[in-house]
Amino acid sequence: MNIYSYNINGIRAAINKGLISWLKTESCDLICFQELKAEISQFNPADFTDIGYNPIWNSALRKGYSGVAILSKAKPTNYNIGIGVKKFDDEGRVITAFFDNFVQVAVYVPSGSMGDERQDFKMEFLSEFYNYISKLLKNNKNVIISGDFNICHKPIDINNPDKHIDVSGFLPEERNWLDKFLELGLIDSFRIFNHEAKQYSWWSYRQNSRMKNLGWRIDYNFVSENLKPKINNAKILQSIFHSDHCPVVVQL
Repeated sequence: MNIYSYNINGIRAAINKGLISWLKTESCDLICFQELKAEISQFNPADFTDIGYNPIWNSALRKGYSGVAILSKAKPTNYNIGIGVKKFDDEGRVITAFFDNFVQVAVYVPSGSMGDERQDFKMEFLSEFYNYISKLLKNNKNVIISGDFNICHKPIDINNPDKHIDVSGFLPEERNWLDKFLELGLIDSFRIFNHEAKQYSWWSYRQNSRMKNLGWRIDYNFVSENLKPKINNAKILQSIFHSDHCPVVVQL
C-alpha cells in the first residue's frame, strides 16, 4: 500500500499543472492533500472519483485558504473532521479517516511566518493536536499521520541551519515539540531508509531555491511503532512539480 502526502498549494492551480494526469500514472492507494485553497464548488470532485478515489474534503471557512483532503481507493468505514477546537477547525486543518486495519490522519499545521500572532496560533494548534493524537493512539494501534507540519526537525532537514535558528519552522520550541510528539510512539518513516542531507520537500519560490535545492523537509508520514515491521519504503518525490512542495510517500 502506497500512502502519499502532498501540499498542492491550491488544488485548482495543481489541476491546471497536470495533477490528475499524474495521479493516473501513480500507484497511489491513498493521498493526503494540504492547502486546497478552494471549496468543492470551485473545482470538479469527479476528476478524482472518476479515477477511483473516495474523497473526504475539509475546506477552510475563509475562501482561498488552507484546507485538507484524504483520497483513498478503499472506502473508509468512518471519518472525523477537525480536532474539536473551533478556531482551528474553521481553518480546515485535520481529517481522520478510519479503515479496517489502520487510521489515517491528514494534517496541515499552521505557518508562523506571518508574525508573532500566527506563531502563537501555531503553537496553540500544536498543543491541541498533540492531545488529539495522544487520545487517538490510546484507542488505535495502527495510525499514520501525514501532512505538512511546517517544522524542520533536525539540522539535516533544512538548508543552512545556522541561518534559520530564529526562523519559524526551525525554532527550538517547534523542534522540541516534534521530539515530544514522536515520543508518543511515532516513527519518521523517511529516516528509516534515508539519512542523507539535502532531502527536502519544500522550496521557496524566491531566489531560484528549488533549482539550487535550498529547501526544507517539512512534509512527513509519521507511522505508529506498531506498524514499523510493515514499512517497506519511504521516499520524497523531488521531481514532481505541481507545487512549491513535492509529494512524500510511505509504502506498507
